[in-house]
Amino acid sequence: MITSSASATRLRLASAITALNVLVASGFSIAGLLKPEYVLPTGSVPTQTSFIFAMYAAARTLPLALMALAAIYQRSPSSLKVLGLLAGFIQLADGAVGLYQHDIGKTIGPLVLGVLQMYGVSILRKDL
Repeated sequence: MITSSASATRLRLASAITALNVLVASGFSIAGLLKPEYVLPTGSVPTQTSFIFAMYAAARTLPLALMALAAIYQRSPSSLKVLGLLAGFIQLADGAVGLYQHDIGKTIGPLVLGVLQMYGVSILRKDL
């Protein structure tokens, strides 16, 4: 039988993983708006087009972060499961973009976060 203490521990761990994920992703989207050279491929020059793409990235990332942090605050395993799954898939997709760019840092980081996030979601499944 699963104790409430074990459930609380899994929720705390999944919450910490999700918070890390969405805060890192938000940081990169904000960096793309403020200092695009940090997220553009090496040698690329920021343009109006890259700024627009950075706005699109922020438009998807920041609301997800706010909703995930709200789910963490409310201690809602079901909301955290859905939002964590979405955040994990986004990280895995970001890793694929990094692979396409041939940028090891933009590949490994998101893939690690994506896999870690999927682990966080999987431990919540035991409580639902």
